[in-house]
Amino acid sequence: MASKEDNTVSIRVLDKEFLINCPQEAQADLLSSAQYLNQRMGEIKTAGRVFGTERIATMAALNLSHELLQARQEILRLSSKAQELDEKVRNALSSTPSTEPSNTQT
Repeated sequence: MASKEDNTVSIRVLDKEFLINCPQEAQADLLSSAQYLNQRMGEIKTAGRVFGTERIATMAALNLSHELLQARQEILRLSSKAQELDEKVRNALSSTPSTEPSNTQT
């Protein structure tokens, strides 16, 4: 998976090479993504239930899309929970009596 000076990156997925034009700053992410996709497609191929590169790629895309949607739902759930907790903390702090010393003279 070498890259050329013209920002074209060579990636390999299921023993097929693809040349992808990619900005220099995104190349590490592209290579990491390609490696992950290759791993996932390899797992599907090894399982032996899906035949043909196109079908394997489609199954991998569906699996990854499903995982992405689940992750987004979990982020929304956690964000909502964090907002609830933040509101509870703010309410608790605003209803707590001040512990600052008073400036009364005797």
